[in-house]
Amino acid sequence: MTTSTRPAPGSPAWLGAEERRLVDFAAGAAVPDGFGWLDARGGVEPDRPTETWITARMTHVFALAHLRGDARAAALADHGLAALSGPLRDTELGGWFDEVPEEDPTSARERSQKLPDKSAYPHSFVVLAASSATLAARPGARDLLDEALRVFDTYFWEKEAACVRESWDADWTVTEPYRGANSAMHWVEALLAAADATGDTGWTRRALAIAERLVHGVAAEHDWRLPEHFTPEWRPVPDYNRDQPDHPFRPYGSTTGHLLEWARLLIHLELALERAGGTAPAWLRADAEHLFANAVRRGWGVDGAEGFAYTLDWEDRPVVRQRMHWVVAEATMAAWVLARRTGDTAYTEQYERWWDYADRFHVDRENGSWRHELDPANRPSDAVWAGKPDVYHAYQAALLPQVGFSTSIAAALPGNGGTR
Repeated sequence: MTTSTRPAPGSPAWLGAEERRLVDFAAGAAVPDGFGWLDARGGVEPDRPTETWITARMTHVFALAHLRGDARAAALADHGLAALSGPLRDTELGGWFDEVPEEDPTSARERSQKLPDKSAYPHSFVVLAASSATLAARPGARDLLDEALRVFDTYFWEKEAACVRESWDADWTVTEPYRGANSAMHWVEALLAAADATGDTGWTRRALAIAERLVHGVAAEHDWRLPEHFTPEWRPVPDYNRDQPDHPFRPYGSTTGHLLEWARLLIHLELALERAGGTAPAWLRADAEHLFANAVRRGWGVDGAEGFAYTLDWEDRPVVRQRMHWVVAEATMAAWVLARRTGDTAYTEQYERWWDYADRFHVDRENGSWRHELDPANRPSDAVWAGKPDVYHAYQAALLPQVGFSTSIAAALPGNGGTR
């Protein structure tokens, strides 16, 4: 009888190996104008445009990898910064296109109808990437960050609502009559990172305002289910996309993974406020625990099989039953930070359970990275997400427990604030 010496999923040795494996896969995404969409085997999808959100998220990953001492990562992070400063950026009117335009316009104002929109979601990742790259001391990163924050402040920050506008047309003339919790959530992450990179705690207070509206307000009022779609006046639209429930960015119903992601971000925000010299509201940790507990109770194994159902209706019935890799990645991170902040061993047990699940079903040791989507029986699927677009969620999940808890993941890496 032989005993396996393979490290346990979620253990330090396992996480370190997974971290390196994910960077190996991600390195294949480099294309001349940024980072492309990777297919299931790690090849770039040739028919897809180069998108800002993928390029920025990959740049963020490579900045983190550089801080971890990966010799390849500096050049890859710099490649991403060049793309974000070049073909993806509107140098005439400001901001970033959702994707590289098909042709370089001579006058963006004259041809604005032919250009991609400018959306809050990819802009949040430009700020995240530039923040991590600033902390990694990459050339040009701080200038990029300052410009991205200026664009946020000018066009996306809705002062009266203390929250985020969703999108604009190319010349900043018309804003979409829609507000979304998904992009707002990612701005919380981005603003926490920006505060770390700039030393300006005003960005932390903006993050708190967004969280207070959407979590302490909307989610609490809906028994810890979070409507994600709103009118311009921030009134929930619970039936939004009922006829397209598997929309990859705006699905109908309550999105289990976002509740888990919010739970983690609230704990990062609590620490950020404490380190800024203020008093963190008690509701931050309490709400994080409510979100986490209800996401797990309602979403994990709800249809009889392991895994988190992607979306639920407002009576907690599964709508889209696919299992997304990013959901279990966020679950491990939320459990880990809550365990560190509360000392409750139940969170550690959940952390271990979900790493075991991810290792058995999502981690793809044959083709690389993680299987981004599984069907309700935990078999590979592409009903919502085709291929393996990026490694952002999985890489952060592998990294966080290794580097320690801080206000943002990048802040822990140079040795300036992580706590194990």
